[in-house]
Amino acid sequence: MSAHPPIPTRVVLLSGPSGSGKSSFAARSGLPVLCLDDFYKEAGDPTLPLVPGTSDIDWDSTDSWDADVAIAAIVSLCGTGRTSVPVYDIATSSRVGETALDIERTPLFIAEGIFAADIVSRCRELGVLADALCLRGRPSTTFRRRLLRDLREGRKSVPFLLRRGWRLMRAERAIVDRQVALGAHACGRDEALGRLTSAAAGRCTVPG
Repeated sequence: MSAHPPIPTRVVLLSGPSGSGKSSFAARSGLPVLCLDDFYKEAGDPTLPLVPGTSDIDWDSTDSWDADVAIAAIVSLCGTGRTSVPVYDIATSSRVGETALDIERTPLFIAEGIFAADIVSRCRELGVLADALCLRGRPSTTFRRRLLRDLREGRKSVPFLLRRGWRLMRAERAIVDRQVALGAHACGRDEALGRLTSAAAGRCTVPG
């Protein structure tokens, strides 16, 4: 009797507005997690975009993020179960090291971050996509959660965090709409957990 072929490893892309609870949801899922925030560009990179009319770097623009390196890490995890990931310090906007991520033979893992929806189509084309989700909630709740987190972690200066938080709260519905248009399924935590369970069992339909 021939051995069963190995179960291919695939990724669930978890997007959503900043502060929507992606990291905590991913951590509680029990699945291996690739944090896409570690693929931000470093301060001083001439390609970093600015918020129009200000001198603030627009960390919510996809131009502030290295999608190609992130996708390469996802493909490596799906193919070999291992990859190298930058260690990114948000407070200083710099890569301070590198770490190895080994998910062994786990058939499913989560890649979470505000830009996850931007790589849905590329992951689908590469045949590594299990599902794509967008966590959503009330903009006021997201604003409060995001601000408390960023203050606690000392991510940026208080004035910067307040300006960014107010701008993102006003844009939150448009952010969710954009991520849905890119192929992510908008849902709350309970539905997202159900879709993870289906994806782990191979029953989830890849978004098209």
